[in-house]
Amino acid sequence: MLTKIEKGHEDFDVVCPSEYIIERMLKKHLLLPIDTNFAHSPNYMNNVAPFIRKQINKLSQPGEKASRYAVCYMWGTAGILYNRAYVPDSVALSWDCLWNKKYAGKILMKDSYRDAYGTAVIYAHAKELKEGTVTVEELMNDYSPRAMELAEKYLKALKPNIAGWEADFGKEMMTKNKAWLNMTWSGDAIWAIEEANAVGVDLDYEVPEEGSNIWYDGWVIPKYARNPEAASYFINFMCRPDIALRNMDFCGYVSSIATPEILEEKIDTTLHYYSDLSYFFGPGADSVQIDKIQYPDRKVVERCAMIRDFGDKTKEVLDIWSRIKGDNLGVGITILIFVVVALMSGWMIYKKWQRYNRQKQQRRRSRRKKVRRN
Repeated sequence: MLTKIEKGHEDFDVVCPSEYIIERMLKKHLLLPIDTNFAHSPNYMNNVAPFIRKQINKLSQPGEKASRYAVCYMWGTAGILYNRAYVPDSVALSWDCLWNKKYAGKILMKDSYRDAYGTAVIYAHAKELKEGTVTVEELMNDYSPRAMELAEKYLKALKPNIAGWEADFGKEMMTKNKAWLNMTWSGDAIWAIEEANAVGVDLDYEVPEEGSNIWYDGWVIPKYARNPEAASYFINFMCRPDIALRNMDFCGYVSSIATPEILEEKIDTTLHYYSDLSYFFGPGADSVQIDKIQYPDRKVVERCAMIRDFGDKTKEVLDIWSRIKGDNLGVGITILIFVVVALMSGWMIYKKWQRYNRQKQQRRRSRRKKVRRN
């Protein structure tokens, strides 16, 4: 999408990229400011939680405040979806479970080089994080040669445990007991837990104690949009509380909209725990019963951070990712490949041998016929 807009001057009116792409588009001056003056409608964009707006403004560039160009649509965390029949709750509270040989072959990982990099550097510095000598934000946004070397080292150590790098099939494998651990996103976890409950599989989700990534997807208007006014109206419509609720119910992810009606709608008195969501909904939400996966508690949010654009280091991180995914296909897959290649080679040799024998027999018959004529 970004390449099309940048080089092909594609005239998309509105797109919804992740935060690092928004940052990259701002750096390249590829966005138009979003109009907030509506003749026949309130400005529903004011419903975006101040907490979210503050995070989006971290993407700002000189002379371009990010919240003028981007409105957060959905947000969430990266964490561990796990099967409680095989993985204790206490184990899922640390990234260490992904490196635990006990679960080898039962672990799935999002096919996301950014999340993989962040997870590796966080786990590599678990001791320093516990001591408070470094922060999650500093670690996940450190692209120094030392940091990249360390991330690659830990990801290579992790790779033998991984059953697959998934973009979307992880939810289904978890609900069918084919995998026990899945490094995934909160919205996917919500979907999987609901589906698993329907078939008697007990799944849960945790953001590890070491910390993790909080991501944000947002609406933006590309530079070459033909209908920027219509795009602004559309974004405003998507910020209307009733529309935000419908979108959340459909996709499982969490809207950036923080209004009293959304808070009231999301309260679930059947839950046995309370969360401090005052950072999102305001002072009156410091102890509320709301799904902890959709709306993480303040303490969870405080140990997480946003992964910024890798910038000119993107290619180097992608090269690491290519080496990780390509240098170890897993013992089972490697054996299968060798068997298939051996069978194909054997078949080709057999066919050549057959062809040689037929040609040999034909030459013999030809010689016999000549002898008889003579």
